[in-house]
Amino acid sequence: MSLANLFLQRRRAWVVALVALLLGIAGIVLVGEAESSPTATQNLAAGTDSTKVVELQARLPQGDDSTAVVVWSADAGTLSESAVATIDAEYTAQLQAVAEESPAAGGPPTAAGPPAAAGPPGAEQPGPPGAVVAEDGTAAIGVVPVAAQGDEANAEAVTALRAELREAAPDGVTVQVTGPAAVRADLGAVFEGADTRLLLATAGIVALLLLITYRSPILWVIPLVTVAIADRLAVVTATQALSALDMKWDGSTTGILSVLVFGAGTDYALLLISRYRNELRRTQDRYAAMRQALRHSGEAILASSTTVVLGVLTLLLSLVPTTRSLGLASAVGVLVAMVFALVVLPAVLVLFGRWVFWPLVPRVGQTQLVDSDRSLWRRVGNAVARRPFVFVVGTVTLLVVMAGGLTQVTTGLSESDQFLQKPEAIAAAERLAESFPAGTSDPAVVITPEAEASRVVDAAAAVPGVASAAPSRSGDGLTQVDVVLEAGSGTDEAKEAVRDLRAALDGIPDTYVGGSEAEGIDTADAAARDRLVIFPVILGLVLVALFVLLRSVVAPLVLVTTVVMTYLAALGASHWIFTGLFGFDALGDAVPLFSFLFLVALGVDYNIFLVTRAQEESEGHGPRYGMLRALAATGGVITSAGILLAAVFAVLGVLPLVVLAQIGTVICLGVLLDTLVVRTVLVPSIAVLLGERFWWPRKVGDPELDRIEVDHEQPLAPTSTA
Repeated sequence: MSLANLFLQRRRAWVVALVALLLGIAGIVLVGEAESSPTATQNLAAGTDSTKVVELQARLPQGDDSTAVVVWSADAGTLSESAVATIDAEYTAQLQAVAEESPAAGGPPTAAGPPAAAGPPGAEQPGPPGAVVAEDGTAAIGVVPVAAQGDEANAEAVTALRAELREAAPDGVTVQVTGPAAVRADLGAVFEGADTRLLLATAGIVALLLLITYRSPILWVIPLVTVAIADRLAVVTATQALSALDMKWDGSTTGILSVLVFGAGTDYALLLISRYRNELRRTQDRYAAMRQALRHSGEAILASSTTVVLGVLTLLLSLVPTTRSLGLASAVGVLVAMVFALVVLPAVLVLFGRWVFWPLVPRVGQTQLVDSDRSLWRRVGNAVARRPFVFVVGTVTLLVVMAGGLTQVTTGLSESDQFLQKPEAIAAAERLAESFPAGTSDPAVVITPEAEASRVVDAAAAVPGVASAAPSRSGDGLTQVDVVLEAGSGTDEAKEAVRDLRAALDGIPDTYVGGSEAEGIDTADAAARDRLVIFPVILGLVLVALFVLLRSVVAPLVLVTTVVMTYLAALGASHWIFTGLFGFDALGDAVPLFSFLFLVALGVDYNIFLVTRAQEESEGHGPRYGMLRALAATGGVITSAGILLAAVFAVLGVLPLVVLAQIGTVICLGVLLDTLVVRTVLVPSIAVLLGERFWWPRKVGDPELDRIEVDHEQPLAPTSTA
């Protein structure tokens, strides 16, 4: 590569390394990561009714306020009269405090939620504005407005409310807070420190695996530090770009970005260093060895990163704002990782002598991996050469069996299944559902013109599955009607009730149904639409990239087909794991899309590493033998890279959201399958069966040069040519 010749010189390499690292650190320290101002609609699908409801709510009085639902429950038996009196007194004090803090509101808005407005069926009202006691007498609830000027203020208000209520709670009574304000606060709390934990866990996993891979107490530090700087710079660059474009992101965006940069960047480093080590066995001059290593591995790294960038950019087609932001952020991150792998890492690494590989220091004249008869991957290649058809049938059967779980796959996690550790807001909602209609803490929300409010209330109350409907607030010509559902959140009955509600209100103009349950339905529909649009685009872009890279038709089709089979097997097996082993009802709506995206884009990477080396080897050894030599040469480094990438994505499990743990599991399993089964056995077996037809219409190598008879029990013959 001309670029390598330009900067990989004795008098230039240290300048390039120093300037690049200083610029990277300066960008991290002086520019810094941009901050996103969250909006209520950033995780909602654009153009849906539930999103429209959130947008219209901002026009209503107290549009920036949220509500907390307080649940008092008896530890045993029912609430005593004295306990109810104490609860009423505390509840009245909380409402009075809200009125004093918000005089413009005109006093405590008793209609802030359905319990205070109308009360659920079967409940008794001890006396306004007291708490609502359940018919079974075991619990009481009350609605407290919470001023929500941003997430931090909302969290502080909910924390203070919980502390005050617990201090005043009667003996034998447990008090919990749920409702929109509490859910919002708890969601923010579970992410506190999550980015730091993720970064430390990722760096720790990478360090351990690099140490095991290189078996050197020194070498692993160089790629780890380089990739760590690339990661921080990628986060800074990506968030600044998102901010400049007014795109919204959240903690999961930067978390996935870090995992991707660490995974891809370390994979590129492994490939480069492996080739550099081999070249040091042929060339005394380490600068010449690095130039040669970069010339051979640079094409694969460039092709790989280009494929990943094109793949993640397809997320810009999503209906969800934060998903679109993840696509752009990931593209920026992969580009930064590529630059550091192709420019910074070679310049830094070549400054050190061969001693950096100690104790396994490469010496000129040592046997190349591709020529070693004792190599594990040489033995795998021998086995593949003898029985390619058997290996094809066996691996395809394994993938089909694992994909069998796809027939049972369902998506859409209930609110109670969203978190790895259940926060108070979810536990309180579950307790509330034991004594009141399950939808009391989080009613469906209908926004309608003020003139249509009574019509909406009558129509909503007549819908099966609706416990009560009442207007809560009006302003700017609009009215909000809160509709309490009888069914619990996330259940099929609740979804059906919302669909029936929408159908009943369909004839009323400018009327929209929202709320958490409606948002869940719209999110699922948007996820299905995104899959329908993005899946074929990803496949098309990856195929085009492979067509251009390989100048072949058959090979790209084979590679993409095997990667898709890997995805289907990983998704099917993961569904069994999460529903059977861990007891979840479904996978998250985002799991199929994100898993497909990263598995296809990153899975094709390893095949690119293999087939580009196969092209190189085939020129002097024939297409069949060239593929097997490529397997022997790249088997170790690609397997190390795959295990490392799988482990890095598994680290997503340290984040508190179940959907991220599920995405990490599917990708981890898929990468392991791709690395240990598909790229190691299936692709080489197909290539051996097809021979020169694998590269059609391109001519790669002379079939007459193949040094094996694939139908005979004959091992690969070693050769001194690398």
